[in-house]
Amino acid sequence: MAPKRHVQPVRWKNTFFWFAGALFALAVWGLFAGQNVIRDPGQVPEGGLVWIYVAGGVVMLVNGVISHQQALQAYKEDTEEE
Repeated sequence: MAPKRHVQPVRWKNTFFWFAGALFALAVWGLFAGQNVIRDPGQVPEGGLVWIYVAGGVVMLVNGVISHQQALQAYKEDTEEE
């Protein structure tokens, strides 16, 4: 069996960045249209829902950066051995 060809990781394939973008977009939508547009059906009304979405986007963005850096490091280590 031939060894697997390594492909350099790219950011747009990392779903953490996609989720961060979606959370930021929902937060902006909620900021301008009101929090009721992003509230889940049946969710108890609470203040600061937009900022919870922003915080979730920040967490996802940080996870994306960390996981992408680890993927780049693993790629570098695997390609140096060849």
